[in-house]
Amino acid sequence: MIIMSDMPHEMEKKEMYLKTYQQGRETLVAVCDCDVLGCKFAEGQLRLDVSTDFFGGDMASCAEVEKALASATMANFVGPKTVEHAITLGYVEKDCVLSIGGVLYAQMVRM
Repeated sequence: MIIMSDMPHEMEKKEMYLKTYQQGRETLVAVCDCDVLGCKFAEGQLRLDVSTDFFGGDMASCAEVEKALASATMANFVGPKTVEHAITLGYVEKDCVLSIGGVLYAQMVRM
C-alpha cells in the first residue's frame, strides 16, 4: 500500500537551479532545469550558454522558485519545466517564449 504522505509532493521536488543577484533595488533571478545546466544551445544567430557561473546556484523546488520570483525585477528562465512554471505563475506569456536549439528560453522584466 502507498501512503500519500510518503510520496514527494510535486511542488517540493528540487528540479531546477536557482540563483539570485541583487544590485541596488534590482533583483535578478536566474532559473534553469537541472538537465540543461552547463549546456550550450544555438539556432541561427541565437546562442544560449546555460553557464554554471550564471545559473548554477542552489537546487530549488517550484515553491522556492515562486518565492524568489515574488521579489524579482528581472528573471531568466531556461528549460521546459522552468519556462512552463513561469507561464503557470503568470510571469511569462506563452507567445513570448523562444526555442533555441530545441530548449525553451524566456525572460521577465517587471517595470
